[in-house]
Amino acid sequence: MLAFIKREFVLCAAVLAAVVSAFFVPPSAEYIGYIDFKVLALLFCLMLAVAGAGKTGVFQIITRSLVSRARGQRSLVMILSAACFFVSMLITNDVALITLVPLALLIFTPSSPAAIPAVISMTVAANLGSMLTPVGNPQNLYLYTLFGMGTGEFFLTMLPPVCLSAVMIVVYDFTVKPAAAGVAGGVIPEEREKTQTEEENHCSLKSIAPWAAMFAICILSVLRVLDWRIMLAICVAATLVLDRSLFKKVDYSLLITFAAFFVFVGNIRQLPQISLMLSSVVQGHEFAAGAMLSQVISNVPAAMLLSGFTGDARALLLGVDVGGLGTPVASMASLISYKLYASCSGAKRGRFMGVFLLVNFVMLAVLSAACRAFFL
Repeated sequence: MLAFIKREFVLCAAVLAAVVSAFFVPPSAEYIGYIDFKVLALLFCLMLAVAGAGKTGVFQIITRSLVSRARGQRSLVMILSAACFFVSMLITNDVALITLVPLALLIFTPSSPAAIPAVISMTVAANLGSMLTPVGNPQNLYLYTLFGMGTGEFFLTMLPPVCLSAVMIVVYDFTVKPAAAGVAGGVIPEEREKTQTEEENHCSLKSIAPWAAMFAICILSVLRVLDWRIMLAICVAATLVLDRSLFKKVDYSLLITFAAFFVFVGNIRQLPQISLMLSSVVQGHEFAAGAMLSQVISNVPAAMLLSGFTGDARALLLGVDVGGLGTPVASMASLISYKLYASCSGAKRGRFMGVFLLVNFVMLAVLSAACRAFFL
């Protein structure tokens, strides 16, 4: 039980909050109205589409192809960071890191001087690149859907901080020593080529096409072109036909976390005194509230909690997205990277955490200042 709570802390906290709130607002049919089934359906279908595409090996093939063109450690780190930055815009920041960080740890062994900068740069790149699109991370999809933001409005809001983020990541990558290329961290080139050849044989246009089509259907629903119920029916039916095992790869803990927070926020809004107090604290301070609360409970729960007490979608969106920087807890994707690195033999966990906190808080300070001065 303790191991489960440690592994799924956010889920347990969300369920506990929902249960406690139910003592003040007894369960009723109104609870169903709290839950945004469209958001849950979109997340579910996106997970299926990305899991299906990931199973073909297409992401690894693309990244390996880019890495093979690198000239040294610095260019390798830049390529891996760029891959996370752009891939996360489509397959979410956590999936991008789960897919690409293991590749980086093959290229740079954990004891390599470039390993820590590489993983940290990739983590920051995934968290910041994912800000640009509604499907880049769960909080974006939630806020975009909840507030009915226009697609143009969303991109215009997020493009300036994303561009600044790209510049900061490149500057950080230049701190990596440009050591000579070759056997980068211990991966023998012949083994890398052999692995890539096996993946290419497994991956084909025919195998990718159904998942690309499913992803396109999800995007049409996100853009409000296709009703979410039709999207859900198509994606479930397609997965049942193509690969039923993908249902096991869905992150159900995230879906249950969302549902629990829907209930908690819905109940809190039924309590006039608490609702008024939270509204007075949040309104006018959405960016700061989102960024600071994310440091403690992560940016997805922060977005869900604060969204019930403000109408300023832009400020809250920027706050929780920029707030993904900072502590490892601020974004669950950061914890994924740390666990992947820390589980390797020879990992320098203390050094990793020290560099991680320094880089993240410096970038958080710069982005926060820029957002408050220019982007809000």
